[in-house]
Amino acid sequence: MNRVQQLLGVDIPIVQAPMTFIARARLAAAVSEAGGMGIIETLTPEGRADLLRVKELTDKPVGANLLVGGWKHDHSIVDTLVESGVSYVATSAGDPGLFTARLKDAGITVFHVVGTLRAALKAEAAGVDGLVVEGVEGGGFKGATGASTMVLLPLVASRTSLPLIAAGGICDATSMAAALVLGAEGVQMGTRMLATHESGVHPAFTDAIVAAPETGTMLVSVPGNPTMRVIATERAHAWAADPPADKLMDRVQELYFDGDLDASLANTGQVAGRIDSVRPVADVVREMWEGCRAALDAGHARLG
Repeated sequence: MNRVQQLLGVDIPIVQAPMTFIARARLAAAVSEAGGMGIIETLTPEGRADLLRVKELTDKPVGANLLVGGWKHDHSIVDTLVESGVSYVATSAGDPGLFTARLKDAGITVFHVVGTLRAALKAEAAGVDGLVVEGVEGGGFKGATGASTMVLLPLVASRTSLPLIAAGGICDATSMAAALVLGAEGVQMGTRMLATHESGVHPAFTDAIVAAPETGTMLVSVPGNPTMRVIATERAHAWAADPPADKLMDRVQELYFDGDLDASLANTGQVAGRIDSVRPVADVVREMWEGCRAALDAGHARLG
């Protein structure tokens, strides 16, 4: 077993991304039951309730996300995580020094999500157990000037000995094999997990992911909102050109669960261009893991 498998207590080093409103009990349980690490989001009351409800669906390890910026003035989230019994927490979007020591003192493994080498070194100094290294091709909140996984992952791997989980551009055995070659010991996926039967999102959203070409996403950066990678809908282009007064994500649940693609922005990674079907989570995880070694062998054979 590699370090990610050991630290997370999983058979397969595949992690589900922490997507607000979507990273709930049903999806997380399906990933964990398949041998990977399911993640529950904690920004919403429903997500926090699912930290307990997920135990009714699986007895496998399930982790949680802690969005640092959302909890920096209320550290009670640590007590909630400890009481829920999660053994793995991915912190993100803020100073890793705020929560790492308290979480580790409680016996929780902590990885921090980073999008730059500077952030990776800061997280290492804060004492995290590992890093989720996320390239700019991933969906959701992103730095407008961020580097791709192909550039960022080997750079971080060359400057730290911490175990790394790669995120951004990962969807299958081939991309998982590439991440391992670049220095990762596991992978994290959001868009591929969205396009599964267990994600709970509306078919209109998953259909848009399947239909998207490799050029079908865009970075949207408007005042008062974080930069996001989203499906390049007409509404997304219109809002990028003429930002609305309201925050762009105020009606995102109408998009996610009612299928109204004009209600908000559809957070999605570039890897949507490689996803051609909505699959069961177990099939996605199994085929990635079983095919990863064959993908590495195929790459070796192409050396001649």
